[in-house]
Amino acid sequence: MDVLLFGKDADYYNAHLAPEFPQMRFHVARDAASVPEAAKGAEVLASMAPAVTGGLVRALPKLRWVQALTTGVDNLLVMPELAPEVAITRVRGIHGPQMSEMAMLDMMLLARNFPQVLRNQAERRWERWPQKLLQGRTVVILGVGSISEELAPRCKAFGMRVVGITGRAEVPPHFDAVMPRERLLEAVAEADFLVLLIPYTPETHHIVDARVMAAMKPQSWIVNIARGAVLEEAALDQALRAGTIAGAALDVFAVEPLPAESPLWDAPNLIITPHIGGMSDTYAEQALPTLRANLAAFLTGGVDGLRERVERGMGVAA
Repeated sequence: MDVLLFGKDADYYNAHLAPEFPQMRFHVARDAASVPEAAKGAEVLASMAPAVTGGLVRALPKLRWVQALTTGVDNLLVMPELAPEVAITRVRGIHGPQMSEMAMLDMMLLARNFPQVLRNQAERRWERWPQKLLQGRTVVILGVGSISEELAPRCKAFGMRVVGITGRAEVPPHFDAVMPRERLLEAVAEADFLVLLIPYTPETHHIVDARVMAAMKPQSWIVNIARGAVLEEAALDQALRAGTIAGAALDVFAVEPLPAESPLWDAPNLIITPHIGGMSDTYAEQALPTLRANLAAFLTGGVDGLRERVERGMGVAA
């Protein structure tokens, strides 16, 4: 059985997995140009989902399973080259530390207007202003799942009030309250920060739109580390330019990379990061247990035994 490990961490995965699975022949490629000829009979492809192209899939005619080393598999779900019978699995539950740290960083940068600090440093300007604290502020987290449950205690450690927007009736640990999605406008009216961690589905497309932003306080901020299309970017651009909200931080966008001509690049009080919230310097170590467990399951039960399998048409979490 041939397995293609694809991407910059392929050697790391190979070093750990090849000794454990002698029944499998592992092939390593960092990019499409370096895929060895012998790997073209691979039944299994393990890769970060965005790196999987139609051309790579066409080069693997025996492919039975794609193990995405990401949570998001949006491109795979709509890839015409990927036959319906090819199983898709993803990695979940490992992104809590880096995603929650990203949210905390964004909230602190926004509250303290740190982009202006950096601009002043570049221009050798000494300027001081009162520094806004996170303590005592309300963060509304849209979407309560494993990442939100890691973010909540970090917010509480900074003395924040934490409200979740979710269909769950029970209040999870470290949350002060939960509210249903139908009460979103009421919830955001209380928010100092609105943090988006909701999966993208047709139902959540532009869930944060002009109406939601109009309901927010003018001194409040939005942080989106979920999916770009859960936020109406044109409405955000308008709100920032009108000053009806204080600012925002976006790590995800409807179109990525964010086009150079996008008006968001020069929107006031907006922090833009290039979809790095889920990344970490230990990512391969975090993803390895899922890949190992699924390889073992594939050996014993084929695609039917795979965990975190994604069906076409599913929404995917951040």
